[in-house]
Amino acid sequence: MFVNFFHELKAQNVPVSLREYLSLLEALDSDVINNEVLDFYYLSKAALVKDERNLDKFDRVFGEVFKGLESLGEGDIAEIPEDWLRSLTEKFLTEEEKKEIEALGGWEKIMEELKKRLEEQEKRHEGGSKWIGTGGTSPFGADGYNPEGVRIGQKEGRHGKAVKVWDKREYKNLDDSVELGTRNIKVALRRLRKFARDGEADILDIDDTIKSTANAGYLDIKLIAERRNKVKVLVFFDIGGSMDGHIRLCEELFSAARSEFKNMEYFYFHNCLYEGLWKDNSRRHTEKMPTWDVLHTFPSDYKVIFVGDASMSPYEITYEGGSVEHWNDEAGATWLQRVTEIYENCIWLNPIAERYWEHTASTQIIKQIFSDRMYPLTLEGLDHAMRELSRG
Repeated sequence: MFVNFFHELKAQNVPVSLREYLSLLEALDSDVINNEVLDFYYLSKAALVKDERNLDKFDRVFGEVFKGLESLGEGDIAEIPEDWLRSLTEKFLTEEEKKEIEALGGWEKIMEELKKRLEEQEKRHEGGSKWIGTGGTSPFGADGYNPEGVRIGQKEGRHGKAVKVWDKREYKNLDDSVELGTRNIKVALRRLRKFARDGEADILDIDDTIKSTANAGYLDIKLIAERRNKVKVLVFFDIGGSMDGHIRLCEELFSAARSEFKNMEYFYFHNCLYEGLWKDNSRRHTEKMPTWDVLHTFPSDYKVIFVGDASMSPYEITYEGGSVEHWNDEAGATWLQRVTEIYENCIWLNPIAERYWEHTASTQIIKQIFSDRMYPLTLEGLDHAMRELSRG
């Protein structure tokens, strides 16, 4: 079953290596956990999953491969009688797996090995709180009550309180292909980090304190400043029109970015960048800031992110006077090119699915201006965008 577990993970594109699988088997062989399914779940997840985005895939595979086992409660683990095991295998094992069991010597050989671990129970048990059986409050068996346990010989749950951590799938929205929520965005944005120690030295440096104390012969306490993310980010949000359908997603991105980046500034524009930007949409026509002032205020070491669907008339990008709201003396493309020339690290995030981009002329124009640095607003797209911004 462990080999099948490994193959199923690979089949679901969870990047599990043979070395990691062998490390899991070594840990089991070394008895680092108790003989409990929940312990094995956490151990195997720690050994085989390297990226948060694969946690949901892992839980789905675990639930499928080890279905029927909900949890093993604390305390002694009694042997499961042979006829119950046979009943389980009839339901969950494939014909190929049954043949593999026969190749190992059949059930008689396997049960002979299992008997070596037999503790006290030797017969079916009715009621009670400890043994495998029916009724009662044992964590093993059927038709009884226990807040956490393995259900054996029972068609379906009765109280709904069996613990199945892997079926809860707390990470079910962490997947490369899903659109983002605030928590997911934070996970992806963390790739864009450049730490430096800044501020007052008020954190104990254990390593330096030990070293200094050993050399001086007396306690020599060393303090350091907190490590903070020093990345500076400038975000331009397209607002209004076709972007109204993406308000919630943009709000989640804005919330996550404000949380992750302490040095972040933002401005709004409509459809394409022109000579004016604003920070308050209710006063967009009266309190605009000249785009040149923004570009002169924030130096070239800022990481620049444009967020917009890039869906508009091509004339809004390529022609003077192409704006739908005012007469622009210079084409939007001219302003976008200025930004990409000033800021080496500059990308465009698009909430429209990537498969539709090639059908929109304006999207292709902006994608070309940004040297193909346009990414979809999915977890995978944002991950690639943060890698791009991290260069240099």
